[in-house]
Amino acid sequence: MNWISLLGLDTLQARWRASLNELALAAEDRADLAQLEWQMHKRSLQTLVVLVVALGGLTVVVLTVLSIALLVQFWDSDHRTTVAWCLAGGWLLVWVLALWRLLAAVKQLSEPFKLTRNEFKVDWKTLKEKL
Repeated sequence: MNWISLLGLDTLQARWRASLNELALAAEDRADLAQLEWQMHKRSLQTLVVLVVALGGLTVVVLTVLSIALLVQFWDSDHRTTVAWCLAGGWLLVWVLALWRLLAAVKQLSEPFKLTRNEFKVDWKTLKEKL
């Protein structure tokens, strides 16, 4: 004799099984999403490290060139002055572009796992509504 069917619990058991299957699929999807976002976050961190090193090197170059430009400013020829300031301005422009890219990378890193957190929020909201 099947007591579960007799007591009418078979529909409840079927619903629980379906819910567990859905939960397992959702957990697998969330794990895949978290893994993808972790890979993106690692790439962003690598970019950040490269940019910090490049910005440090460019800073040394910019300060050196600006110092030389200031020294050349007081030499005799006007052409040396123009060239030195143009060179310093060019290095300064490169430095500013590197700084801009670094700040963009830092801003991108400020919200890791954003998609995963949003999915968990939606799941939590759905779960609260069902309960």
